[in-house]
Formats: sequence, structure tokens, C-alpha cells
Amino acid sequence: MLNGFLENGSALDDLLQNGLFYLSGKIVVAGPTFLWPTELLLAGLFIIILFAIFLLGSAVIHRFDKREMSIVENQLREIRVVEAQLAERTKDLERSNHDLAQFAYVASHDLRAPVRAMKSFAQILVTDYTGRLDSEADEHLGFIVDGANSLESLINDLLAYSRIDTQGKVFEPVDCSAVFDQVKTDLLMDSDHAEASVTRDDLPTVMADGTQMMQLFQNLISNGIKFHSEAPPVVHMSAERNEKEWQFAVRDNGIGIDPEHVERISAMFQRLHTQEEYPGTGMGSAICKKIVERHGGKIWVKSKIGAGSTFFFTIEASGVT
Repeated sequence: MLNGFLENGSALDDLLQNGLFYLSGKIVVAGPTFLWPTELLLAGLFIIILFAIFLLGSAVIHRFDKREMSIVENQLREIRVVEAQLAERTKDLERSNHDLAQFAYVASHDLRAPVRAMKSFAQILVTDYTGRLDSEADEHLGFIVDGANSLESLINDLLAYSRIDTQGKVFEPVDCSAVFDQVKTDLLMDSDHAEASVTRDDLPTVMADGTQMMQLFQNLISNGIKFHSEAPPVVHMSAERNEKEWQFAVRDNGIGIDPEHVERISAMFQRLHTQEEYPGTGMGSAICKKIVERHGGKIWVKSKIGAGSTFFFTIEASGVT
């Protein structure tokens, strides 16, 4: 009997270790893997809360994204409207510039004939009647001839300005040293420029419009000669490679420019001196600026009163040396 009791006790220990025991003739689970109803309820409630937080967060994020997308779409629509307006205004500006260029060309071209006629007859009057009239009449005839000459120069410069875009040539290799030498020869043939010293370093060959490069060099060099001080004019041109472009420099020992007037000199018809001091139309710098810009470059000047000026301009290198 004792043995049976011990055997039953051993079996009871095994049942307890395995989480099983008899209660009123029934087997009940009591191990650590068992979850009581209260714990199951809390676990389920926790899962439901997590799921609700997830749904709420998704709804908030979706609403936020939707609002942000609406703002972005409105901004994109506004940008497209502005771009369309800008494109239309650019087209209008291009048409306006083209019309103005055509008008300047036609007007200046058609004005040349009557101005030449006026100038010719004024010179005839000066030749035939100087001294035969009184001194006041002679002075007035001189004013007529001077005015005709100024008007002819202005028309020629306006025509040259309008032709930069309308009659520009296809770019080709241009030897800048040869262009400089030709311009120098032409300018120094003028007796007024006989004392000028015009020199250069070795200049590169660039892809450009040869005729316009001739205009550019002539304007810059002649300005260096014209606006000289009491000392004989000295003009020197140099060039250096700067990444993908050539930077030219035209240095003179002239009267210089007040820094606050530097921006004015590139505008059309802008003059810093009277016609009596330094004759000209005020178009030279504007022509230079337009030529350089057609060649994809820029032009600027550094100067001080009484210390001369240096004009810089750039031309794309384009693989040509």
C-alpha cells in the first residue's frame, strides 16, 4: 500500500511539473504557458489600441500628404503660368528688337542719300562763296558743313550698329594679330595719329566674324589714341587664355574715366565730353559691346581719371589657338 501511495505521489509530481493536476476528477492546465482570461483580454485590448493608433496615424499622414500635394500642385500651376507669360514676353521682346533693328537699318540706309546731298551742296557753297559774303555768312556755312559731317557719321554708326546682327557673317578662324596690324596701319596713316605708339603682344586666332573684329579693334584702339592727355598716346593690346575663352586687354595712357561714369560709355549716344573737346557720335562703345556679345563674350573697363584706361573683352576659345 505504501508503495502504491509513493507511486501515486511520484505521478502527482510529474503532473504538477507538466502543468497538469486533477481537480474534482478533471485535468486542469496550470503551467507557465497558460494565459488567464484577464491577461487575454488585456492583450487583445493592447492590440486593438495599437491598430487604432496605426489607423489614426495613417489617416493623419494621408491627410497631410494630400494637403501638401495640393499646395505643391497649386505652386506648379502658378509656375507654369509665369513661365508661359515669360515665354510670351520674350517672344514679344524678340519681335520688338527685330523690328527696331530693321527700322534702324532702313532709316539710316535711306537717310544716307539726302545727307550726302546736303553735305555736297554745303561744301560747294563753302568753296564758291567763302570770302564773297560777310564773315558771319562764312561762319554759318561752316556750321552747315560740320553739322552735315556729324549727321553722316551718326548715320554710318547707326547703320553699323544695326548690321551687327542683321548682316553678321558666319564665324571662321580670324588671326587677331593680322587684324590688329591692319587696323594699326590704317589708323597711323592719319597725320593726327602720327605720334601714337600702338603695340601688341602675340594675339590668338579665334572663331569670329572678321569684319566685326576689325570694327571692334578699330574702335578700341582709336579711342585710346583719341582720348589722350598731353603725353603722346600709347596703346597696347594683349591676350591671355582664361579657361574656355580668351581675355583681351587694350590699355592706354589717356585721360581716364571717372568710375561712376563707366556704365554710361556702353550706352548708345552717351558722351562724357563735348563735341568740341573730342569729336564723335557716342556710338563706338555701344558697337563694341554688341559685337562682343554676338561672339558670346563680355566687355568691361577699368579706369581712373588721369591714369589711363584698360578695356577688357572676352571671346570664346573654341579650340582655336
